[in-house]
Amino acid sequence: MTNSKKENKKDVEEMGFLDHLEELRWRLIKILIAVVVFAVASFIVSDFFIELLLLPSKRVESEMIIQVLKIQGMLMLKFWVAFIMGAVFSIPVIAYQFWAFIAPGMYKSERKWGPALVISITLFFLVGASFAYFVIIPFAMDFLIGIGTIDIKKQISLTYYSKFVLQLIVATGVIFQMPVLSFLLTKMGFISKEFLRKYWRYAVVISMILAAFITPPDPISMLMMGIPLLFLYELSIIISGIAGKSKEEED
Repeated sequence: MTNSKKENKKDVEEMGFLDHLEELRWRLIKILIAVVVFAVASFIVSDFFIELLLLPSKRVESEMIIQVLKIQGMLMLKFWVAFIMGAVFSIPVIAYQFWAFIAPGMYKSERKWGPALVISITLFFLVGASFAYFVIIPFAMDFLIGIGTIDIKKQISLTYYSKFVLQLIVATGVIFQMPVLSFLLTKMGFISKEFLRKYWRYAVVISMILAAFITPPDPISMLMMGIPLLFLYELSIIISGIAGKSKEEED
């Protein structure tokens, strides 16, 4: 270990197991407060978010009717949408609290990733969510609703429709964190560009299995999610190579 790294390690205050648990508890409390605050604000304007959710259904070429099947259906939907949006708006806070929890155990040269990591997590989630909203959802709905004859009326429950849309948006946003995770794991020394290249065949299989789990149970959504997963894996290899070079320079 070099002298500079020894000095950096001296800056890290050693904490016991219970101290780490206490630190984690306060981080989780701060995340929960952020989610609740944003959820309350989102509930006030939940009608706007529900209109955004319904927008893809209005662009489907086949005729479909979205209906509420329960008396409390709209109220429960507003609560559900408010909670999801509260979590989405809290992503920068979640990313920062995660970083603040692990940063004390890193060197000073590694702690400078913090701001870029928080921004990257937020941007990649927004890009993934936008990709799902503007590409995956319209294509999947056009195909799935278009199946059948004109004599069969497509009457869809608002609850199931909203679950379908939100599940794809959130899942795609999470999947788009793959390059960020690749950068972080490479910097921490767990993976490398060569490792990702070597096991790309396994990555293809795992990507399709993962797409099947996180998407609604239909082959079109799974396929639409699997394709960007492969591109994200290739991007992760490139980012891992860049992170590996900078790590060697720092060492």
